[in-house]
Amino acid sequence: MKVAVYGAGGVGAYFGGRLARAGADVHLIARGDHLDALRRNGLRVESVDGDFSADLPATDDPADVGRCDVVLFTVKSFDTEAAARELGPLLGDDTAVVSLQNGLDNEETLAAEIGREHVMGGVAYIFSTIAEPGVVEHTGGPTSFTFGELDGAHSDRAERFLERCDRADGMEAELSDAIRTDLWEKAAFICAQAGMTAAVRLPLGEIRSHEESREMYRRIVQEACRVGRAAGIELPEGTVDRWMEFAEGLGADSYSSLHYDMTHDKPMELEALHGAVVRRGREHGVAVPMNEAVYAVLQPWAQRNRSSKSDDS
Repeated sequence: MKVAVYGAGGVGAYFGGRLARAGADVHLIARGDHLDALRRNGLRVESVDGDFSADLPATDDPADVGRCDVVLFTVKSFDTEAAARELGPLLGDDTAVVSLQNGLDNEETLAAEIGREHVMGGVAYIFSTIAEPGVVEHTGGPTSFTFGELDGAHSDRAERFLERCDRADGMEAELSDAIRTDLWEKAAFICAQAGMTAAVRLPLGEIRSHEESREMYRRIVQEACRVGRAAGIELPEGTVDRWMEFAEGLGADSYSSLHYDMTHDKPMELEALHGAVVRRGREHGVAVPMNEAVYAVLQPWAQRNRSSKSDDS
C-alpha cells in the first residue's frame, strides 16, 4: 500500500512512520527546515511508546510521489484549500484522502477541490508535535485515529487501509460508519480545550480548579453539541459528560495547539473551530454565548498572527 502524508508534522509524520514500520510504502510531503532535515537525516520519533527512526522519501512536490492508495491529509485547517489544489498528482481513480485535521469544514473544502469520491473524514487523538526539524515528539494521548467514508459505507478501500493500520505497533485505527458524528464530537471537545487554554492562557489544571472556569469549559462543549444536533448530527446524549470525564484525566499542565500557535506568532485555527460553531449556531438559531466569547477574545490574536505571517512572507 502506497501512502502519502501531506503535511508531515507531529500528527502525520507519527502515523506515517508507524505505517512505514508495518510495511507500507510511505512518502512524506513537507516544507522548510523540517523537509531539509527529513531529507538529510530521515524521520526521528521520540515517543512515550518507544523511540524509532525511519528513512522515508520526503519532498515538497506531490509530482515526485505520484499516485497513492491513501493520502493522510494533515495540514492546518487554514491551509486546506491551497493544499487541496496540489493533490492532483497523488490521485488515482480510487485514492482515498483521509483528513486528520481539526475543525468542521475541512472535508467539504477538500470535496469542492478534488471531488467528494476521494474524501474520507477522520479524527486523530494524539499529543505530538515537531520538537525540532526532522524530529517528532510524541508525549501521549490515545494515539489513535478514526476514519470513514462520508456516506458511512464500509468500502473496500477503507477496509484495506484498516487492515494495514492493524499491522502497525504504537497506534490504533478504527473504521467508522458515522464519521460526521465523530467529527462533531471531537470538535466539541477541541473547542473547549483549545478555547479555554488559549483564552485564559493557563494550563488545564488551573482551569479545572475554578468552578466558574470549569463550568464555561462544559458549556462550550454543550453549545457545540446543540449546534451539531440542530445541523442533523446524531450526537450521543452522554457526549458532554464523557468529554468532561476525559478532561479530568488529562495532565494538569495540558494546553492545546491553539494556545501554542497563539503564543508563538503562528496562524491559528480559530475559524475552523469556534468560528464554525458561531456561524452554524447563527444559521440554525442556536445560542452559543460561550463560543462567541472565546471567538471574540481570540480574534485579535488570530488577526495579529496572520498579519505577522504575511509580513514574514
